[in-house]
Amino acid sequence: MKKAVESTLRAFNTVRTGRASGSLLDKILVEYYGTPTPLKQMANISTPDATTLQIQPYDRSTVNIIEKAISLSDIGLTPNNDGVSIRLNIPPLTTERRKEFVKISSKYAEEGKVAIRNIRRDGVDSVRKQEKASEISEDESRDQQDKIQKMTDKYVAEVDKLFAEKEKDIMKV
Repeated sequence: MKKAVESTLRAFNTVRTGRASGSLLDKILVEYYGTPTPLKQMANISTPDATTLQIQPYDRSTVNIIEKAISLSDIGLTPNNDGVSIRLNIPPLTTERRKEFVKISSKYAEEGKVAIRNIRRDGVDSVRKQEKASEISEDESRDQQDKIQKMTDKYVAEVDKLFAEKEKDIMKV
């Protein structure tokens, strides 16, 4: 369940908040010698100021394919290529765009909660099988199911808290 929360947090980090952050580019894969390669492995990503991302490829011959991968991605930014590095200017978000990013974050939060609930279901099924096979008593089964439910509630609340923070971060002008 903890890993589901961490995965949700990583997904939240890929959603723009109006400030430049290298994590915006985490999901971008560049076709490098026929292999999809994460952009982070091909270039140094820095933030010279709050509204700019600078991508400095380790191999200068890859500047054009990196630019193409960024253009084709769904991050909604236009790369500026100067032949040596690529700059991404992060425009200020409109209210409409902020709401759209909140919806995307909400979807990621819901996916995280579903993953946690699936883990709960698997745990409860396992306990019920043990009870049916007479490996544990009915009382022990109920206690373990209650523990699993409490853990589930704790981690779902954690995902809700992370979503509330992300929503506040996105809506902050």
